[in-house]
Amino acid sequence: LAALLYCALFPPRQSVASGTLTVLTAGGSAPAAAGIRIALPEAPIDADAEPMPDLATALRRHPGMSRLQVVGEGLEARDLEAARTLPLAFAANPAPVGLVELQAPTQVAAGNVFAVSGRVAGLPGATVELRDPAGQRVQHARLDAQGRFVLHGQVRAAGLATFSLRVLARGGRRHEALRLPLRIDAPPAPRLLVLAGAPTPELKYLRRWATDAGLELRTRISTGGGVNLGEAPVALDGAQLGRVDAVLLDVRSLRALGGGERAALTAAIRDGLGVVLRIDEPLQAADRARLRAWGYALDAGTASESTRLPGDPALPALSRRVLRIDGGDAVTLLRDARDRPLATWRTLGRGRVAVLVLDDSYALALGGYASRHADLWSRVLAAVARTRTPAGPLPPEAPLWPDERASACGLGDGAHVLAPGGDTVALRVDPATGVGRCAAFWPRTPGWHVLRDGDTTTPFAVLPADAGTALRAQRRRDATHALAARQSLPPDGTGMSRRGPSWPWLAAWLLLATLAWWLERRPIGAGPVPAATIA
Repeated sequence: LAALLYCALFPPRQSVASGTLTVLTAGGSAPAAAGIRIALPEAPIDADAEPMPDLATALRRHPGMSRLQVVGEGLEARDLEAARTLPLAFAANPAPVGLVELQAPTQVAAGNVFAVSGRVAGLPGATVELRDPAGQRVQHARLDAQGRFVLHGQVRAAGLATFSLRVLARGGRRHEALRLPLRIDAPPAPRLLVLAGAPTPELKYLRRWATDAGLELRTRISTGGGVNLGEAPVALDGAQLGRVDAVLLDVRSLRALGGGERAALTAAIRDGLGVVLRIDEPLQAADRARLRAWGYALDAGTASESTRLPGDPALPALSRRVLRIDGGDAVTLLRDARDRPLATWRTLGRGRVAVLVLDDSYALALGGYASRHADLWSRVLAAVARTRTPAGPLPPEAPLWPDERASACGLGDGAHVLAPGGDTVALRVDPATGVGRCAAFWPRTPGWHVLRDGDTTTPFAVLPADAGTALRAQRRRDATHALAARQSLPPDGTGMSRRGPSWPWLAAWLLLATLAWWLERRPIGAGPVPAATIA
């Protein structure tokens, strides 16, 4: 009984014949090979192949298959999970020609610069160009030796915009164009607190830039004798520092901080506050000791030298404090034209501390380069300012195409998607996603969709079905190659083994158990029961 029960639970393995299922995908034609052939919906019409809606259905209708032969551009995302159950060989079409890799944002804050990068295959001597929503060329570039490129654009006002990326073959002939939908958000204005030891030209132009950029600015300027200038008295305590995103201070203001203020500032940094220290004069021993508490080991920095920002050689010369900065894990933020560091930052708890060795960046504004002055300070503050992530659901990852699975997370009850034609798709949260609260859906039409969750609306875009054909083909190709590399495929004609059926062993166990029960109820060879003796 024990042996039969073990065989019922773990049936012995049996040798089976190796049946190959040939799967035709996009661009695939049936090869001259034995076995069953099926054609998925995106494959060309083939009289010798049986049409199937997906691979899982084909495997259910042909349960004897033990291996897969995929032909064409590769499997769609819907078929990858089913293909993991069997060994797989991939007879791929020639590599696609055109844009095969793309990294582009879908969300940008108003006023920021964004980058678009990728790779173009099979077009030597090609160029790429980025065009704005009005069709004007923003930037163009030639491909490098590997076919890669990087382009930059800038957005101004909040709203929805559609840039475009064009791939031009040699001679300027347009090979393909791909839309780049962008959701341009108006982020909350950063809150900046400026502490200065004295009124200076640097402070004057910094305040002017902050006002023009829309920052919520508060200042505390010391004029000596305990007198401070500013919009209102500013107390450096935990409550006040919790209401700002970044603090900018110079050496004098750092030196003037009391013990309680330094402790409150350090605690606020560890809680997420960003701090920028502008080294505008030599450091004393006490100053360097305070900076060691923030993870920086600096020398005195008694000398200054001339420097220029990279790019335009006509930019005015600036003054750079000669300072050796040892911050352990510090990251260089800005460099000059000679590749010397101008600003570095490092993490402290959940916040960041930056050190800037320029003390006359206002010369850029005076020289007619106000945009470079604004760009410099925008980069410095953006690198350290406290991150304020807006609450709301996470839209699906781009790029998206019609009839492909999309997933949104962070959803509440009653979330739904509004399609361009007015159709509404209700989203049901998958309990298996846990706290992520994700739901899947299949968009049907291209264009801007709106994800609504309570009072929050999040737009996202779906590209036309004929957009990015080379990009989609390369993604299918890469996914199928990766799946084939993980499978161990036996050679043709080699038998495979799998566990046999368990019901014969279970039936035998049941018969033997029934016989044993009957024998226990009626012992064999027992004599008649003797009659009782009556006295």
